[in-house]
Amino acid sequence: MKSSSSMSRRCVLAVSAMTLGGTIAISGLAGCGFELRKPPVFAFKTIAVRGTSATVNLLRRNLRATGTLTVVEIGKAGEPVVADAILEVVSEDRTRVVLSTNAAGEVRELDLVLNFKFKLSTPAGKELLPTTTIEQRRDLTYNETNAIAKESEADLLYRDMQNDIAQQTVRRLGAVKQL
Repeated sequence: MKSSSSMSRRCVLAVSAMTLGGTIAISGLAGCGFELRKPPVFAFKTIAVRGTSATVNLLRRNLRATGTLTVVEIGKAGEPVVADAILEVVSEDRTRVVLSTNAAGEVRELDLVLNFKFKLSTPAGKELLPTTTIEQRRDLTYNETNAIAKESEADLLYRDMQNDIAQQTVRRLGAVKQL
């Protein structure tokens, strides 16, 4: 039977080895230039976002969350926009494409697609970003006996796609370097 001091010494050595290994791994990441994603630095301080969809609301929320940008409300028609930049949603389309069917012709798999088109300009009309399209796709297996559950799953997938689109749009707006 081994003594407790030799077992505790082995435990200390094992913990020390794991700590050393973790330190080396973190040092390796720092040495390769790895860095956590930071909030984008925008070329403008205020932005007006036109649109009323759920994706647009998520986009406004993500823009406010950066902490470096003020999202202003758009006034009534004919009133000048008091913002450095205007983000206009050109279109937002949801489509479902049948990927596969069974021998009886029943749908077995769907492709959910969300297309989001937007453009960024100044109040004077200078185009900062031309019409840009972001497309998200998700596959969904389908079964007629679970139709209600599959509709709920599709709604969740669309919400996930909307969130991804809002985050990608914020990153693309951060890529604009000058007004």
